[in-house]
Amino acid sequence: MERVLTYHIKEAENGLRIEQYLKHYGYSRQNFTDLKKMEQSILVNGEWYYLKQKLSTGDILTVHIKEAESSENIPPVQLPLNIVYEDEDIIVINKAAGMPIHPSMNNYTNSLANGLAWYYQSQGKPFIFRCTNRLDRDTSGLTVIAKHMLSSSILSGMAVRKEIRREYLAVVRGQVTPPEGTINAPLSRKSGSIIERIVDFENGENAVTHYKVVDKKNGHSLVSLELETGRTHQIRIHMKYLGFPLVGDYLYNPDMEYIHRQALHSHRLSFRHPITGEDMYFTAPLPDDMQQILSYYSRGRAPRCTASEPIK
Repeated sequence: MERVLTYHIKEAENGLRIEQYLKHYGYSRQNFTDLKKMEQSILVNGEWYYLKQKLSTGDILTVHIKEAESSENIPPVQLPLNIVYEDEDIIVINKAAGMPIHPSMNNYTNSLANGLAWYYQSQGKPFIFRCTNRLDRDTSGLTVIAKHMLSSSILSGMAVRKEIRREYLAVVRGQVTPPEGTINAPLSRKSGSIIERIVDFENGENAVTHYKVVDKKNGHSLVSLELETGRTHQIRIHMKYLGFPLVGDYLYNPDMEYIHRQALHSHRLSFRHPITGEDMYFTAPLPDDMQQILSYYSRGRAPRCTASEPIK
């Protein structure tokens, strides 16, 4: 991937070293290391500069990110992709249920990463897979992928600082009580399993989920959940801990009467654009298999993926 970024140096920035200036825009030490390996990556007024050289008022600083390599061990495979948004820095995808995020031993050619590798190869572009919010294979919905090293670094930092807001929708059997609240229950790996997690108040990692019932139909509840932390299987374990596990969850609640995967969907995603600083909001409607569990959603009223209002 190639990306050219241009900065105009203001009077208040006069005398800063290039690396000092760029740190304010989210560049990491690793970014600087990588830029040093790229030919003509730092230009000031059209001339090549070192990162330690100083800037002057009125200078035009150009950063040229040139990534020529592609991710190893991700074979390009033509797969359907529901692209919600794309620009030079990020791509937002509404991932289908049953599609893993990245290749693994038993899913080497059917992942989102495989499909993106094909998508960019068909455009003659190298591709390094950098997913910011990973979803389980059977969880559908929105995920954001960085298209180059800088957007990846900034988005990763935002995730650590909890500046990426994520709202999920889940379907559970019965009427959830209380209808809204916060689940604060630490999680750890289940002894003897490499996959399953459990609530563990002695040795678990902090995990917090906010939830609210948004509909009740056909003997089931549709629950909105917002993550404060992002532990593996957090929503699935927390809802089970509350007494209302997700239907179709083969690990924690094999209730397969209506659906054959955990009824969990990444519904809304909001964050500040890593390069432009613009506030970004996206919504993906409830997929058909989850709609059919609830009589209200069986009437074909689901909208298309769109940009949306902020998560509140």
